[in-house]
Amino acid sequence: MNWLSRLLQLRRRPSPADAAQRAIDLDLPHAETRYVVLNTRASELNADDARLQSIAAIAVEDGRIGATASFMCAIDDEPANGLAKLVEFTAGGPVVIFNAELNRRLIERALDEHLDLRPDWLWLDLYWLLPALFGEVYVRPTRLARWMDALDIGTFQRFHALGDAWVLAKLLLSVHSRARAEGRLTAHALADLEASLREVAMR
Repeated sequence: MNWLSRLLQLRRRPSPADAAQRAIDLDLPHAETRYVVLNTRASELNADDARLQSIAAIAVEDGRIGATASFMCAIDDEPANGLAKLVEFTAGGPVVIFNAELNRRLIERALDEHLDLRPDWLWLDLYWLLPALFGEVYVRPTRLARWMDALDIGTFQRFHALGDAWVLAKLLLSVHSRARAEGRLTAHALADLEASLREVAMR
């Protein structure tokens, strides 16, 4: 049975896997929570017109980036299997991205289109979390390249789905470190912080 068949079977009939996904504890400390960083490459930056080309994922668990805990798939002529493996890799989240307006929309649209699937993930956006925690560097959201320069973070290849996912994983570790120092110890605490900054920005 392939990945797509397994996932579609899960959607038709509740299973222990479904229960495990719903039961993920988002109030555990960061070091005890498996975060999955997601990054995309797209044909353009306008989410309404962009075509998703590839998705990469890197797991951050036990307070560090796993040496082999990564995944990447090209969205080619048969995208369903790759997307199903991505959902399996995320194991229910929480998932971390940079710039939800593009990346989250592309991922959710692809999952809906090719798998008819809408995972109930907690999404965390570094675009907002970084200025919320490192306001002495940039008080407002800014480009990824500026955060890389400011926090001295590099990668093996820029503008590549997995290369930039590596950057995001390193930035997430910086976020965890600063968040712990401020007493924000869980994924839920990060989600609340992000929501508060978004609310301020909309005033």
